[in-house]
Amino acid sequence: METLDDLFRRLDQLNEIGTSLSDERDLNLLLERIVLAAKQITRADGGTLYLVSEDRHYLHFEIVRTDSLNIAFGGSSERPIPGKFPDLPLHRPDGSPNDCMVAAYAAITGKTVNIADAYTADGFDFSGTRAFDLHTGYRSQSFLTVPMKNHEGEVIGVLQLINAIDASTGKVREFSPGDQRLAESLASQAAVALSNRQLVQQFEVLFESFIQLINTAIDEKSPYTGGHCQRVPELTMMLAEAADASREGPLADFRLTDKDRYELRIAALLHDCGKVTTPVHVVDKATKLQTLYDRIHLIDTRFEVVRRDAEVRKWQAIAAGADLAAAETTYAAACQHIDLDRAFLRQANIGCEKMPDADIARVRQIAGRYCWRNAAGEAAPFLSEDELENLTIRSGTLNRAEREIINHHIVTTIRMLEQLPWPKHLKNVPEYAGGHHERMDGKGYPKGLKREEMSWQARMMGIADIFEALTAKDRPYKDGMTLSRALAILENFSRNGHIDPDLHEVFVKGEVFRRYAKAFLKPQQVDC
Repeated sequence: METLDDLFRRLDQLNEIGTSLSDERDLNLLLERIVLAAKQITRADGGTLYLVSEDRHYLHFEIVRTDSLNIAFGGSSERPIPGKFPDLPLHRPDGSPNDCMVAAYAAITGKTVNIADAYTADGFDFSGTRAFDLHTGYRSQSFLTVPMKNHEGEVIGVLQLINAIDASTGKVREFSPGDQRLAESLASQAAVALSNRQLVQQFEVLFESFIQLINTAIDEKSPYTGGHCQRVPELTMMLAEAADASREGPLADFRLTDKDRYELRIAALLHDCGKVTTPVHVVDKATKLQTLYDRIHLIDTRFEVVRRDAEVRKWQAIAAGADLAAAETTYAAACQHIDLDRAFLRQANIGCEKMPDADIARVRQIAGRYCWRNAAGEAAPFLSEDELENLTIRSGTLNRAEREIINHHIVTTIRMLEQLPWPKHLKNVPEYAGGHHERMDGKGYPKGLKREEMSWQARMMGIADIFEALTAKDRPYKDGMTLSRALAILENFSRNGHIDPDLHEVFVKGEVFRRYAKAFLKPQQVDC
């Protein structure tokens, strides 16, 4: 007979178990804890936990433990539930309750079933148990099957304990009324903890789905930016894991918990959410003259007008008595200049890393070389001020005003994220997401933060954002850089105060770039 001291000890265990269950975030580990705690508190040799399927048609095996047989499936064992443990139907084919199975009965009725000996019990089908015993040499005797009800009184699972062990003799005994009350109390606490964890998990899935919805909206606006929004989080987490694994240098003490990882991933997914407000023609500007269309075709038309003017001058000269051959030669020379200048402007319209001064000067010369008349018959500049500004862009395809529009997306991102009521474990998301365009020397934007004013996570995102942009193979205005070239640029950025040098060292020594390249780059880009 159980002493009062034993009872108080087990009640203390129950309280400790209830507290520990509420702290577990991993659903699989939570289920495992429930089974192990129930086995401990009732001194059971075996334990099984079933969850009711979402359609409420089946009980699904989640955790199986039997100490004397060294059986451990599910949970931290990393051994999946084998096929010999099929789902238990809660209803027969005709729709009637499948109340001959003890676990199904507990799930259907919400009642606890305490059986002293399965081999002599009436009313339940234990043929599967007997077959298991025959195959393993085990003797399944006492059963305690407890339904797990959530805060709404709905059965969400079933906890089944097998073969209570007498502490003094080591023999199998039946589960006592005290065992049953403790198991039912534990099942009640476990159901609340499980239900809460499932609700949190559902909210997390819903939240991430909303984030993906935002990125899908950006993707619909710009397939280039959309790919960026998916790849930067992957690279950020690769770098974060490498930093977490560091055991020397400035990052030797840097560690990430599961909550830290989740917070960083959410920030990385949202780092460009402000681009939902960026005009499409700026985001997707493939050439220097592109707005809603590529205005190079307007310049092509002007060249044709200039060519026809030259032809008109040729015939006017001939009509005035000029030598035919000389007129033809002059016209051919003019056409040759026109073709060369037209080809040059078409090439200048394509963005590059750095446009030479000589090319900029030639664009200006072409603008002053030709004169043409517009539809009103008025003399007009061959290139407008706006066209001249765009065609002389030194790097890329964006002019100063357009770069400010693009850069403003980070201001919008910060403003959007700071307006959200972040829970405690996600409170750093705005800082992480909003710092990926800052520089270590304080010359970044929008806040001009310096290295010591930024978290490691924000600095990681800065590196990921840059490296993804350098190697991206889906930009409209450039091909993805080779790995060696991108690494050389990143090395220079590390030296000149653009990115964090310690994280850059982790990025290189930890070969983060190689893992990213394997997942996202074209084979021809991987040249080192």
